[in-house]
Amino acid sequence: MSDHLPPSHPSVVAPKIGVVLLNLGTPDATDFWSVRRYLKEFLSDPRVIETPKWLWWPILNLVILNFRPQKAGHAYAQIWDKERNESPLRVITRGQAEALAERMSGDGVMVEYAMRYGNPSTQSVLEKMQKAGCQKILLVPLYPQYSATTTATANDKAFDALKAMRWQPAVRTTPAYFEDAKYIETLGNSIRDGVAALDFEPDLVITSYHGMPVEYLQKGDPYHCQCHKTTRLVREYLGWPKEKLMVTFQSRFGPTEWLQPYTDKTLEELPGRGIKKVAILAPAFSADCIETLEEIAMGGKETFLHAGGEKYAYIPCLNDSPAGMEMIEDMVRRELKGWL
Repeated sequence: MSDHLPPSHPSVVAPKIGVVLLNLGTPDATDFWSVRRYLKEFLSDPRVIETPKWLWWPILNLVILNFRPQKAGHAYAQIWDKERNESPLRVITRGQAEALAERMSGDGVMVEYAMRYGNPSTQSVLEKMQKAGCQKILLVPLYPQYSATTTATANDKAFDALKAMRWQPAVRTTPAYFEDAKYIETLGNSIRDGVAALDFEPDLVITSYHGMPVEYLQKGDPYHCQCHKTTRLVREYLGWPKEKLMVTFQSRFGPTEWLQPYTDKTLEELPGRGIKKVAILAPAFSADCIETLEEIAMGGKETFLHAGGEKYAYIPCLNDSPAGMEMIEDMVRRELKGWL
Protein backbone atom coordinates (compact mmCIF):
# COMPACT_ATOMS: atom_id res chain seq x y z
CA MET A 1 0.00 0.00 0.00
CA SER A 2 2.98 2.31 0.56
CA ASP A 3 4.60 1.85 -2.88
CA HIS A 4 3.37 5.16 -4.33
CA LEU A 5 3.42 7.30 -1.19
CA PRO A 6 5.93 10.14 -0.73
CA PRO A 7 8.83 9.39 1.63
CA SER A 8 7.45 11.60 4.40
CA HIS A 9 3.98 9.99 4.37
CA PRO A 10 2.97 8.12 7.56
CA SER A 11 2.88 4.36 7.24
CA VAL A 12 -0.43 2.98 6.02
CA VAL A 13 -1.88 -0.10 7.68
CA ALA A 14 -3.49 -2.73 5.48
CA PRO A 15 -7.28 -2.58 5.84
CA LYS A 16 -8.86 -5.24 8.04
CA ILE A 17 -12.29 -6.40 9.17
CA GLY A 18 -12.84 -6.44 12.92
CA VAL A 19 -15.27 -8.26 15.20
CA VAL A 20 -15.87 -7.14 18.79
CA LEU A 21 -17.64 -9.39 21.27
CA LEU A 22 -19.39 -7.09 23.75
CA ASN A 23 -20.32 -8.23 27.24
CA LEU A 24 -21.57 -6.54 30.39
CA GLY A 25 -18.45 -6.15 32.49
CA THR A 26 -16.79 -7.03 35.76
CA PRO A 27 -14.79 -5.44 38.55
CA ASP A 28 -11.01 -5.83 38.29
CA ALA A 29 -10.80 -7.31 41.79
CA THR A 30 -13.04 -8.20 44.73
CA ASP A 31 -11.92 -5.44 47.13
CA PHE A 32 -14.29 -2.66 48.18
CA TRP A 33 -12.93 0.08 45.89
CA SER A 34 -12.64 -2.09 42.78
CA VAL A 35 -16.22 -3.25 43.17
CA ARG A 36 -17.36 0.28 44.00
CA ARG A 37 -15.84 1.68 40.79
CA TYR A 38 -17.56 -0.99 38.76
CA LEU A 39 -20.95 -0.56 40.46
CA LYS A 40 -20.77 3.23 40.12
CA GLU A 41 -20.30 2.96 36.36
CA PHE A 42 -22.95 0.26 36.03
CA LEU A 43 -25.61 1.88 38.22
CA SER A 44 -24.98 5.36 36.76
CA ASP A 45 -26.07 4.16 33.31
CA PRO A 46 -29.47 5.74 32.50
CA ARG A 47 -30.24 2.73 30.30
CA VAL A 48 -30.06 0.54 33.41
CA ILE A 49 -31.57 2.85 36.01
CA GLU A 50 -34.20 5.13 34.50
CA THR A 51 -34.95 6.94 37.77
CA PRO A 52 -34.46 10.72 37.30
CA LYS A 53 -30.86 11.65 38.00
CA TRP A 54 -31.76 14.24 40.67
CA LEU A 55 -33.43 11.49 42.67
CA TRP A 56 -31.10 8.60 41.90
CA TRP A 57 -27.74 10.38 42.41
CA PRO A 58 -28.00 10.79 46.22
CA ILE A 59 -29.43 7.27 46.65
CA LEU A 60 -26.60 5.79 44.64
CA ASN A 61 -23.70 7.81 45.96
CA LEU A 62 -24.74 8.30 49.58
CA VAL A 63 -26.36 4.95 50.30
CA ILE A 64 -25.81 2.14 47.76
CA LEU A 65 -22.13 2.76 47.00
CA ASN A 66 -21.31 2.89 50.71
CA PHE A 67 -22.80 -0.51 51.50
CA ARG A 68 -23.33 -2.66 48.42
CA PRO A 69 -19.64 -2.99 47.29
CA GLN A 70 -18.74 -5.01 50.39
CA LYS A 71 -21.64 -7.42 49.91
CA ALA A 72 -21.02 -7.70 46.15
CA GLY A 73 -17.28 -8.14 46.71
CA HIS A 74 -17.97 -11.09 49.00
CA ALA A 75 -20.22 -12.62 46.34
CA TYR A 76 -17.55 -12.15 43.65
CA ALA A 77 -14.96 -13.76 45.93
CA GLN A 78 -17.06 -16.94 46.03
CA ILE A 79 -16.69 -17.48 42.28
CA TRP A 80 -13.43 -15.63 41.50
CA ASP A 81 -10.90 -17.41 39.28
CA LYS A 82 -7.98 -17.30 41.70
CA GLU A 83 -5.52 -18.87 39.25
CA ARG A 84 -5.96 -16.03 36.75
CA ASN A 85 -7.08 -13.50 39.39
CA GLU A 86 -10.05 -12.52 37.25
CA SER A 87 -13.79 -12.98 37.27
CA PRO A 88 -15.18 -15.95 35.32
CA LEU A 89 -16.98 -13.52 32.99
CA ARG A 90 -13.73 -11.98 31.79
CA VAL A 91 -11.97 -15.34 31.54
CA ILE A 92 -14.80 -16.88 29.51
CA THR A 93 -15.40 -13.86 27.27
CA ARG A 94 -11.69 -13.71 26.45
CA GLY A 95 -11.84 -17.42 25.70
CA GLN A 96 -14.75 -16.81 23.32
CA ALA A 97 -12.80 -14.10 21.50
CA GLU A 98 -9.71 -16.29 21.22
CA ALA A 99 -11.73 -19.26 19.98
CA LEU A 100 -13.53 -17.13 17.39
CA ALA A 101 -10.24 -15.61 16.23
CA GLU A 102 -8.84 -19.10 15.69
CA ARG A 103 -11.95 -20.19 13.80
CA MET A 104 -11.73 -17.15 11.52
CA SER A 105 -7.96 -16.98 11.18
CA GLY A 106 -8.10 -17.88 7.49
CA ASP A 107 -10.34 -14.88 6.78
CA GLY A 108 -7.95 -12.27 8.14
CA VAL A 109 -10.50 -11.05 10.69
CA MET A 110 -9.31 -9.31 13.85
CA VAL A 111 -11.35 -10.45 16.86
CA GLU A 112 -11.39 -8.65 20.21
CA TYR A 113 -13.67 -8.51 23.25
CA ALA A 114 -14.78 -5.49 25.27
CA MET A 115 -16.86 -4.72 28.35
CA ARG A 116 -19.61 -2.14 28.66
CA TYR A 117 -18.51 -1.48 32.25
CA GLY A 118 -14.95 -2.01 33.43
CA ASN A 119 -12.02 -3.40 31.44
CA PRO A 120 -11.13 -3.82 28.67
CA SER A 121 -13.26 -0.80 27.90
CA THR A 122 -15.17 -0.56 24.66
CA GLN A 123 -13.42 2.70 23.78
CA SER A 124 -9.91 1.29 24.25
CA VAL A 125 -10.69 -1.78 22.15
CA LEU A 126 -12.26 0.17 19.28
CA GLU A 127 -9.34 2.61 19.25
CA LYS A 128 -6.91 -0.33 19.15
CA MET A 129 -8.77 -1.89 16.24
CA GLN A 130 -9.00 1.34 14.29
CA LYS A 131 -5.25 1.90 14.66
CA ALA A 132 -4.66 -1.68 13.53
CA GLY A 133 -6.42 -0.91 10.26
CA CYS A 134 -9.95 -2.15 10.91
CA GLN A 135 -12.04 -0.11 8.49
CA LYS A 136 -15.09 -2.33 8.96
CA ILE A 137 -16.17 -3.51 12.41
CA LEU A 138 -18.97 -5.84 13.48
CA LEU A 139 -20.28 -5.24 17.01
CA VAL A 140 -21.59 -8.43 18.62
CA PRO A 141 -23.50 -7.81 21.86
CA LEU A 142 -23.50 -11.23 23.54
CA TYR A 143 -27.15 -11.03 24.61
CA PRO A 144 -29.53 -13.49 22.92
CA GLN A 145 -32.60 -11.49 23.96
CA TYR A 146 -32.67 -7.75 23.22
CA SER A 147 -33.07 -5.21 25.98
CA ALA A 148 -32.30 -1.53 26.22
CA THR A 149 -30.48 -2.36 29.46
CA THR A 150 -28.03 -4.71 27.72
CA THR A 151 -27.85 -4.68 23.92
CA ALA A 152 -28.70 -1.01 23.51
CA THR A 153 -26.30 0.30 26.13
CA ALA A 154 -23.47 -1.90 24.77
CA ASN A 155 -24.02 -0.36 21.34
CA ASP A 156 -24.36 3.11 22.87
CA LYS A 157 -20.91 2.83 24.41
CA ALA A 158 -19.42 1.77 21.08
CA PHE A 159 -21.12 4.65 19.26
CA ASP A 160 -19.80 7.09 21.88
CA ALA A 161 -16.27 5.91 21.10
CA LEU A 162 -16.86 6.15 17.36
CA LYS A 163 -18.08 9.75 17.72
CA ALA A 164 -14.60 10.79 18.86
CA MET A 165 -12.77 9.22 15.89
CA ARG A 166 -11.64 11.35 12.97
CA TRP A 167 -11.40 8.29 10.71
CA GLN A 168 -14.43 6.25 11.57
CA PRO A 169 -14.72 2.62 10.51
CA ALA A 170 -17.92 1.35 8.94
CA VAL A 171 -19.95 -0.43 11.61
CA ARG A 172 -22.58 -3.15 11.78
CA THR A 173 -24.37 -4.52 14.84
CA THR A 174 -25.73 -8.03 15.20
CA PRO A 175 -29.43 -8.39 15.99
CA ALA A 176 -30.78 -10.31 18.96
CA TYR A 177 -30.62 -14.05 18.29
CA PHE A 178 -33.28 -15.29 20.73
CA GLU A 179 -35.11 -17.22 17.99
CA ASP A 180 -32.17 -18.05 15.73
CA ALA A 181 -32.44 -21.72 14.71
CA LYS A 182 -28.78 -22.43 15.46
CA TYR A 183 -29.03 -20.83 18.90
CA ILE A 184 -32.20 -22.77 19.76
CA GLU A 185 -30.61 -26.01 18.61
CA THR A 186 -27.40 -25.36 20.57
CA LEU A 187 -29.25 -24.28 23.73
CA GLY A 188 -31.66 -27.20 23.45
CA ASN A 189 -28.80 -29.68 23.06
CA SER A 190 -27.01 -28.21 26.08
CA ILE A 191 -30.16 -28.68 28.19
CA ARG A 192 -30.73 -32.22 26.96
CA ASP A 193 -27.08 -33.18 27.51
CA GLY A 194 -26.99 -31.40 30.87
CA VAL A 195 -30.04 -33.27 32.12
CA ALA A 196 -28.74 -36.59 30.76
CA ALA A 197 -25.50 -36.11 32.73
CA LEU A 198 -27.32 -35.77 36.07
CA ASP A 199 -27.66 -38.57 38.58
CA PHE A 200 -31.37 -37.79 38.91
CA GLU A 201 -34.36 -37.06 36.70
CA PRO A 202 -35.57 -33.48 37.35
CA ASP A 203 -39.27 -32.92 37.97
CA LEU A 204 -38.84 -29.50 36.38
CA VAL A 205 -36.26 -27.59 34.37
CA ILE A 206 -36.20 -23.83 34.97
CA THR A 207 -34.97 -21.25 32.48
CA SER A 208 -34.06 -18.33 34.72
CA TYR A 209 -33.64 -15.03 32.87
CA HIS A 210 -32.23 -11.79 34.27
CA GLY A 211 -35.15 -9.64 35.36
CA MET A 212 -36.07 -6.03 34.74
CA PRO A 213 -38.64 -3.59 36.12
CA VAL A 214 -42.15 -4.15 34.76
CA GLU A 215 -42.14 -0.45 33.85
CA TYR A 216 -39.52 -1.12 31.15
CA LEU A 217 -41.76 -3.73 29.56
CA GLN A 218 -44.66 -1.29 29.63
CA LYS A 219 -42.48 1.29 27.87
CA GLY A 220 -41.92 -1.12 24.97
CA ASP A 221 -38.84 -3.18 25.80
CA PRO A 222 -39.26 -6.54 23.97
CA TYR A 223 -37.08 -8.54 26.37
CA HIS A 224 -39.90 -10.25 28.29
CA CYS A 225 -41.54 -11.60 25.14
CA GLN A 226 -38.23 -12.73 23.65
CA CYS A 227 -37.35 -14.68 26.81
CA HIS A 228 -40.64 -16.55 26.67
CA LYS A 229 -40.20 -17.23 22.97
CA THR A 230 -36.71 -18.65 23.49
CA THR A 231 -38.00 -21.10 26.09
CA ARG A 232 -41.01 -22.04 23.98
CA LEU A 233 -38.86 -22.74 20.92
CA VAL A 234 -36.40 -24.79 22.97
CA ARG A 235 -39.25 -26.78 24.51
CA GLU A 236 -40.64 -27.49 21.04
CA TYR A 237 -37.17 -28.47 19.80
CA LEU A 238 -36.80 -30.91 22.69
CA GLY A 239 -40.34 -32.21 22.31
CA TRP A 240 -41.07 -31.63 25.99
CA PRO A 241 -44.52 -30.95 27.50
CA LYS A 242 -45.30 -27.42 28.76
CA GLU A 243 -45.07 -28.41 32.40
CA LYS A 244 -41.46 -29.66 32.00
CA LEU A 245 -39.82 -26.27 31.21
CA MET A 246 -40.57 -23.08 33.15
CA VAL A 247 -39.63 -19.39 32.78
CA THR A 248 -38.60 -17.32 35.83
CA PHE A 249 -36.76 -14.02 36.34
CA GLN A 250 -33.88 -13.37 38.71
CA SER A 251 -31.64 -10.59 40.09
CA ARG A 252 -34.30 -8.04 40.99
CA PHE A 253 -33.01 -4.86 42.56
CA GLY A 254 -34.86 -2.16 44.51
CA PRO A 255 -38.47 -1.87 45.70
CA THR A 256 -40.27 -1.66 42.33
CA GLU A 257 -42.12 -4.58 40.73
CA TRP A 258 -39.99 -6.64 38.37
CA LEU A 259 -40.87 -9.30 35.82
CA GLN A 260 -42.43 -12.35 37.45
CA PRO A 261 -42.37 -15.12 38.49
CA TYR A 262 -39.27 -14.43 40.56
CA THR A 263 -36.67 -17.20 40.51
CA ASP A 264 -35.91 -17.13 44.24
CA LYS A 265 -39.58 -17.13 45.28
CA THR A 266 -40.30 -19.96 42.84
CA LEU A 267 -37.48 -22.07 44.30
CA GLU A 268 -38.93 -21.49 47.76
CA GLU A 269 -42.41 -22.58 46.70
CA LEU A 270 -41.69 -25.61 44.48
CA PRO A 271 -40.98 -28.21 47.21
CA GLY A 272 -44.33 -27.42 48.81
CA ARG A 273 -45.97 -28.29 45.49
CA GLY A 274 -44.23 -31.65 45.37
CA ILE A 275 -41.50 -30.58 42.92
CA LYS A 276 -38.34 -31.60 44.73
CA LYS A 277 -35.87 -32.28 41.94
CA VAL A 278 -34.90 -29.31 39.79
CA ALA A 279 -32.39 -28.41 37.09
CA ILE A 280 -31.90 -24.75 36.22
CA LEU A 281 -30.08 -22.69 33.59
CA ALA A 282 -29.77 -19.01 32.61
CA PRO A 283 -30.31 -18.56 28.84
CA ALA A 284 -29.99 -14.76 28.90
CA PHE A 285 -26.28 -15.07 29.69
CA SER A 286 -23.72 -16.08 27.07
CA ALA A 287 -21.05 -16.64 29.73
CA ASP A 288 -21.21 -17.75 33.33
CA CYS A 289 -20.82 -14.89 35.78
CA ILE A 290 -21.79 -13.77 39.26
CA GLU A 291 -25.52 -13.91 38.43
CA THR A 292 -25.29 -17.52 37.31
CA LEU A 293 -22.52 -19.00 39.46
CA GLU A 294 -23.12 -17.24 42.78
CA GLU A 295 -26.79 -16.27 42.60
CA ILE A 296 -28.22 -19.33 40.82
CA ALA A 297 -25.77 -22.25 41.14
CA MET A 298 -24.95 -21.48 44.80
CA GLY A 299 -27.68 -19.25 46.22
CA GLY A 300 -30.48 -20.95 44.33
CA LYS A 301 -29.40 -24.36 45.55
CA GLU A 302 -29.32 -23.18 49.15
CA THR A 303 -32.79 -21.63 48.81
CA PHE A 304 -34.30 -24.74 47.20
CA LEU A 305 -32.81 -27.29 49.59
CA HIS A 306 -33.68 -25.18 52.63
CA ALA A 307 -37.29 -25.12 51.43
CA GLY A 308 -37.41 -28.92 51.30
CA GLY A 309 -36.02 -29.68 47.86
CA GLU A 310 -34.00 -32.85 47.42
CA LYS A 311 -31.97 -32.49 44.22
CA TYR A 312 -30.75 -29.34 42.49
CA ALA A 313 -28.43 -28.88 39.53
CA TYR A 314 -27.21 -25.90 37.54
CA ILE A 315 -26.65 -26.34 33.79
CA PRO A 316 -23.83 -24.02 32.63
CA CYS A 317 -24.10 -21.33 29.96
CA LEU A 318 -22.86 -22.10 26.46
CA ASN A 319 -19.63 -20.24 27.31
CA ASP A 320 -16.71 -21.00 24.97
CA SER A 321 -17.74 -24.63 24.45
CA PRO A 322 -17.25 -26.00 20.92
CA ALA A 323 -21.01 -25.98 20.31
CA GLY A 324 -21.38 -22.48 21.71
CA MET A 325 -18.53 -21.19 19.57
CA GLU A 326 -19.94 -22.87 16.47
CA MET A 327 -23.16 -20.97 17.09
CA ILE A 328 -21.34 -17.64 17.53
CA GLU A 329 -19.20 -18.24 14.44
CA ASP A 330 -22.30 -19.07 12.42
CA MET A 331 -23.94 -15.82 13.52
CA VAL A 332 -20.82 -13.71 12.89
CA ARG A 333 -20.25 -15.13 9.41
CA ARG A 334 -23.87 -14.45 8.51
CA GLU A 335 -23.60 -10.83 9.64
CA LEU A 336 -20.28 -10.34 7.80
CA LYS A 337 -21.72 -11.30 4.42
CA GLY A 338 -20.68 -8.76 1.80
CA TRP A 339 -17.60 -7.82 3.81
CA LEU A 340 -15.69 -11.11 3.79
